[in-house]
Amino acid sequence: MQTGDRAERTVPAAAPAGRSPFVRLAELLAGGAPGKSPISLAVGEPRHPIPAFVGPVLAANLDRFGRYPMTRGTERFRTAVAAWLGRRYALAKPVDPETEILVLNGSREGLFLAALCARSYVGARKGAPAMLMPNPFYQAYAAGADAAGCEAITLPATRANGYLPDFAALPDALLARTVAIYLCSPANPQGAVMSREALARLIARTRQHGALVLADECYSEIWLGRSAPPGALEAAGANFQGVVAFNSLSKRSSLPGLRCGFCAGDPDFLRAFLDFRNLGAPQVPEPVQEVAVTAYGEETHVEENRRLYRAKFDLAGRILGPRYGYRRPDGGFFLWLDVSPLGGDEQVTKKLWREAGLRVVPGSYLARTAPDGSNPGAGYLRLALVDDLATTESALHRFVECLG
Repeated sequence: MQTGDRAERTVPAAAPAGRSPFVRLAELLAGGAPGKSPISLAVGEPRHPIPAFVGPVLAANLDRFGRYPMTRGTERFRTAVAAWLGRRYALAKPVDPETEILVLNGSREGLFLAALCARSYVGARKGAPAMLMPNPFYQAYAAGADAAGCEAITLPATRANGYLPDFAALPDALLARTVAIYLCSPANPQGAVMSREALARLIARTRQHGALVLADECYSEIWLGRSAPPGALEAAGANFQGVVAFNSLSKRSSLPGLRCGFCAGDPDFLRAFLDFRNLGAPQVPEPVQEVAVTAYGEETHVEENRRLYRAKFDLAGRILGPRYGYRRPDGGFFLWLDVSPLGGDEQVTKKLWREAGLRVVPGSYLARTAPDGSNPGAGYLRLALVDDLATTESALHRFVECLG
């Protein structure tokens, strides 16, 4: 059933598209030995050295592991995040650390649990409640929509529309029954960035219909051009009504195992979200929050991360050239390569593993299939450039040697 020219209805959660892409990948490659020493380009797990301050800050706060942390986050954490947001974005108003920031156990759990809270917070919709998301997408969005009892409507993000959903084409009837729209900018996996003007237009429309914008900005600090990507909070204007941004230290500071992030924005929603989280959400240990305080006050390690990612995309440009539809993305650390002329994403994934020892993700595993059988990720591969330069260079040369 089509809900608009650019919208697709999700397949049932029990179908393969509703399972972890990494479980599906393990099943696809089971029984096949790697043709060379393995290099994994599958998981978006930064492998740059962790910042030098992490160990000393944890050691200085070890005694604070001995007490339960507050769900909302320490005052020092919230103040540090508010100050960083004020430096990073051109905000129309400062973020209030008392009412407009919550700590998260990484952005993933926040993005998932926000869907459950949003369902009751937004209230009755004009029709079956829905949550909208780009396609391909981060699987936590669909998991949240499914758990909240909402229809997960996927919006194709393809080469034809600049790898961003055509939000302007959404019909009012669909927005009237929408609980929340998930955004991801820079996008995972294509690296496309929404302009401030496009963000502002979408926020204005969702406000008209009483829906929320849940902005996943996890890749905000990995930008490959001259200017930093805009954020949803700066596009929100004089207040943050209906807008919540999610971010973490996983990508920004190469600390995926620390499990520390935040959400910031609409104070009314965050008040309800805090009440919801007090009942069952994971808390963040205070020593971990102290690491975040230091991380959000220090940009040298972030600049070094950006330098390393830019160097790896420079390698990709030289080694891949125009093959596989390569384009240097605006942000993020993924390659999104078109291998459809070579037999499709699953077949090429198996070939790369068995002949070159490269572990990559079929693009179709990162998207949901429409009732008509189309899948905007089909024929693509996602490669995460998260290793050091030497390993990345070796992997890219293997890729070209294997596929031609």
